[in-house]
Amino acid sequence: MTGGIDGLAPEVREYVDAMAAVFPDVGGTVMDPVEARRIHDAAVMAFGRGKVGSVTDRMIPGPVGAPELRVRIYHPPARGGPCPTVVFFHGGGWVLGGLESHDRLCRQICRDASAVVVAVAYRLAPEARFPAPVEDAYAAVRWAAGHVDELGGATGALVVAGDSSGGTLATCAALLARERGGPSLALQVLIHPATDAALDTASHRRNAYGYYLTAAHLRWFRDQYLGPDGDVRHPLASPLRADLAGLPPTHLVTAGCDPVCDEGRAYAAKLAAAGVRVTEAHYPRMFHGFLALGGAVGEARHALAGVAEAIAGSCLDRKPSGDHGGCAG
Repeated sequence: MTGGIDGLAPEVREYVDAMAAVFPDVGGTVMDPVEARRIHDAAVMAFGRGKVGSVTDRMIPGPVGAPELRVRIYHPPARGGPCPTVVFFHGGGWVLGGLESHDRLCRQICRDASAVVVAVAYRLAPEARFPAPVEDAYAAVRWAAGHVDELGGATGALVVAGDSSGGTLATCAALLARERGGPSLALQVLIHPATDAALDTASHRRNAYGYYLTAAHLRWFRDQYLGPDGDVRHPLASPLRADLAGLPPTHLVTAGCDPVCDEGRAYAAKLAAAGVRVTEAHYPRMFHGFLALGGAVGEARHALAGVAEAIAGSCLDRKPSGDHGGCAG
């Protein structure tokens, strides 16, 4: 295994080490998904959650023949008109995480973008392997599209978003929406998404360890998600291998000290080559999960502001005030 710890911005090293210390050593000393969830959930912090207008948990229909899905709906403080509706999918390698782990991020998006956020508790692997989480994601997007008026959202401003494996599910939901005749999406926001299940890019080797998320973690997550007979070439397992023409405009965040950096950047480039309007916010000295440091690190604040601005700009009666794409950090 190759890798190193030389590229990281010095001011985030203590945060990376602290996060790594409480994250389950999946693929190493922790092999059981239930135990991994117990360790992960125990480390989820509830402090610092921003205030929003309202938060409601409810159940919505899942895919045909599958269980209902739990969602958490965040409404922004009262504003003078309809707003974007964001269907958000949490990260965690398709195995970990849920509504609580990403509550703080969803609140921030809701508040900063003045958007309704529908966070989705999709089924987790290995109990529900690929393509079950993808089908859950698409079912949630269809439900949100059919309830935009009830949610207080603007017509034509439906957004899919997610971080890490949740970013993968967001873009897979967009692929299914294209293939299955809708719903129409105004934007996809992909925060360091995993787009190639082969796990063989240069950044997987360059950033194999030392930056919180490791190459060993990613292999374990993939194996839990796809199973022993999984096809890493399937376009919904590796959207980098899909035909990307006709996908919605995209805002994509990548971090240089991240094993999935290269596949994320390649996805942005392939989207652009397919004629999709793309803004990529690349942070060379940041790591996978750095947006969690929005209260302490300038690059994280910049990235969060770019996400909020892209979402706010998806509403037909509002336009972004600036460009948060390009290289930062």
